[in-house]
Amino acid sequence: MQAKIGLRGITLTAVALAVALTSAGCAKLKARDHLNQGVNAFKTGNYSQAADEFRLAIDADPSFGVARLYLATAYEQQFVPGTESPDNTKFWKAAMDEFNQVLQSNPAPADKLLATQSVANLHYQVKDMVNAAEWNKKVIALDPKNKEAYYTLGVIPWLEFLPAQREARNAAGMKPDDPGPLKADAKGKTSKAELKAKYWQSLTDGIEYEKKALAVDPQYENAMSYMNLLIRYRADLEDTKEAYQADVKEADDWMQKALETTKAKAAKKAEAIAAGANPDAK
Repeated sequence: MQAKIGLRGITLTAVALAVALTSAGCAKLKARDHLNQGVNAFKTGNYSQAADEFRLAIDADPSFGVARLYLATAYEQQFVPGTESPDNTKFWKAAMDEFNQVLQSNPAPADKLLATQSVANLHYQVKDMVNAAEWNKKVIALDPKNKEAYYTLGVIPWLEFLPAQREARNAAGMKPDDPGPLKADAKGKTSKAELKAKYWQSLTDGIEYEKKALAVDPQYENAMSYMNLLIRYRADLEDTKEAYQADVKEADDWMQKALETTKAKAAKKAEAIAAGANPDAK
């Protein structure tokens, strides 16, 4: 037999529910207020104060995903690439932790993309190229037309090859401007075969990534510049002088195209400014 609930019991339950809803509503309002204050601080470049406000917003409402994304970005803004100090490392780790929490919270597609891009960039900034490449591929999976991710995936192989290429040239007594391909080193041995086995495919993949960036944006001069570098440096691994020269000619063509595109964009921007228009408008 089901017990009846008295009027007093119903009243007390209703009051408790109302109090709970009011408290939850106040917490969300408080969180929103801290978020707004944080955004204002962020806009003025006061990232430390912004981070404090975003943290207070999360404390008031732990489910406030937007505040966590802003908090991660505020930490990221305080990280200075190339600076090794406990505070700088702290900002990098804090940003990484917050972005990963955002990704674990089933965020909206736009927030997921932003967090993924940020994680990729943080890995790249500390020269963790393995994870940088992995996360930029995740960016492309979310946004197949993300030219910056394709561009970065093209830059990484060149950065990895550069020290080895310079070392091989030094060992062979070759100056930076000496024509290639790589010659035997001073001991009569050549490291070109080993370098080719290790780097040829990754450099070729890098060229393909830059092509994909240019397929998204044919006027992407940064991708053109790295097409030049990737082809020019890979040329040192060619087996014949003729193949090397053909590569250098192709690299020169990309360098010239990058210069012409940069010049054309600068002229267009100057014309827009002179006409009183916004030069950055699409």
